[in-house]
Amino acid sequence: MSQPPPPPLQEDIAKLSLEDKQLKAVEAEAEQRITPWEVEGAKVDGKLQAIDYDKLIQQFGTRKIDDELLERFEKVTKHKPHFFLRRGIFFSHRELGRILDRYEQGKPFYIYTGRGPSRGHMHVGHMLPFIFCKWLQDVFDVPFVVQLTDDEKFLFKNDLTLEQTYEYAKNTAREIAACGFKPEKTFIFSNQDYMGAAFYRNVLKISKCITTSMAKASFGFKDSDSIGKLHFVSVEAAPSFSSTFPNIFGGKKDIPCLIPCGIDQDPYFRLTRDVAQRLKYPKPCLIHAVFLPALQGPGSKMSSSIDSSAIFMGDTAAQIKNKINRHAFSGGGATLEDHRKYGGNPDVDVPYQYLTFFLEDDEELKQLYDSYKKGELSTGEMKKRCIQELQEFVGSFQERERKITDQDVENFMNPDYPRKFEILEDKK
Repeated sequence: MSQPPPPPLQEDIAKLSLEDKQLKAVEAEAEQRITPWEVEGAKVDGKLQAIDYDKLIQQFGTRKIDDELLERFEKVTKHKPHFFLRRGIFFSHRELGRILDRYEQGKPFYIYTGRGPSRGHMHVGHMLPFIFCKWLQDVFDVPFVVQLTDDEKFLFKNDLTLEQTYEYAKNTAREIAACGFKPEKTFIFSNQDYMGAAFYRNVLKISKCITTSMAKASFGFKDSDSIGKLHFVSVEAAPSFSSTFPNIFGGKKDIPCLIPCGIDQDPYFRLTRDVAQRLKYPKPCLIHAVFLPALQGPGSKMSSSIDSSAIFMGDTAAQIKNKINRHAFSGGGATLEDHRKYGGNPDVDVPYQYLTFFLEDDEELKQLYDSYKKGELSTGEMKKRCIQELQEFVGSFQERERKITDQDVENFMNPDYPRKFEILEDKK
């Protein structure tokens, strides 16, 4: 019979312990951080990596939007999928198929998304969900509700007053309206204004289902965080239920919603889906977007608090040109000679990445990709094309925004504004 191995020496244990600690340190360094308040790619050897979206799908337990689902979308809606879907900008979902089932059956649903009010202008990354929601609303002809979380802004930003965040909400409502929405189809609300009656009743029901330990596990809250932060989870969840909006749905509790949002917001709605089951409400369905990278590279997203990381909707044409030329991370060669010889890397080139979000022409986008990779298109030329597209996008938005009046904003934010939808009418 073989003898058992001798017990390890103390110095061996210490060595293993040290190696284990070093391994854990490397793993901790390599871990990407994706929360509703922090987005950062993994760090390897101190270098920030691009966000690994396949890993997020696995980690969050969502499903990838595949070709089969896109084919079904086109068959059911008779619309070619938006290029955000075709290019994987909206890449992940929770039960999008259930929404297509309802549309096919002529049953009602609605679209819900939210926005934390901006101190100044929103940046181009903030606009992506609203561009997509406008298209979805046009395709499905369903109600669209937008929650402006001015209360969350107050709770999470110690330097702001409630009055300030409310003003931010009204300014943000104006910018959302400028995306082309109509008040007869869209309700944009400030939580400070609207949270009462039916809304608050749902908040109470939800809050009773979410324990402190569940909130800590989902969001990483600490004992030093305010109770307002923990409670806000139930406030963001409530618009997922149709009974929160009696003025639109007449008190019906069985109408589900589709929530287009960044993948970082998914933790809110994982909890919401669990709560829905307990409250006997339909679970919200979700469709998740990737992040528009910061100008500095694909390892983080644009930030309103870092001017040099973002293109804002209030930027002038000259400011856009200057930011792209000065700050946009390039995937080109170290020199023009190297670039011509070895080609560039469009997969990490920020100007090219931005074009995948804003240039609708698939053929031109492919041509830019191929030419850059071969070294035929220079970094300067790629930046020039990106600048042109962003200047046109921001400029046309600014023209529309100038036409939005104070009365328009009031109409969007008025819960009693007349909103009628054929899909909500009782069929007899």
